[in-house]
Amino acid sequence: MQRFIAILVLSMLTNTGVQALSLGPDEFAAAERLTCVLAQQSLGYLNDEEYAEMTELVLDEYDQTQSDVIYAKALGYYHGLMFGVNNKDERQVSNRTIVFLNSQACTTNTDVSIGLTM
Repeated sequence: MQRFIAILVLSMLTNTGVQALSLGPDEFAAAERLTCVLAQQSLGYLNDEEYAEMTELVLDEYDQTQSDVIYAKALGYYHGLMFGVNNKDERQVSNRTIVFLNSQACTTNTDVSIGLTM
């Protein structure tokens, strides 16, 4: 799974050219919000429809290239959260994800926080 994510991120970054290197404050904030959505999805808090709605809510104002870059950054950020966690230990992964969801990074992003700060 980690290899797949790394390949996906690399592919997205190389296909988007120079723009992948420039992430403005708005795009950075969107990547952070999208990471919260990915974390909720990974814990099973969202069904497919909710995940699609929340992803669209975050990416709605961006064109396809920007959305791809934001999504790649969010995946990379989420993957980085798992650094040092045994990915075969579901309990450790879940605990790390829950800590992240309860952190200021997600609790201040009320538009993508289901059951956290709505």
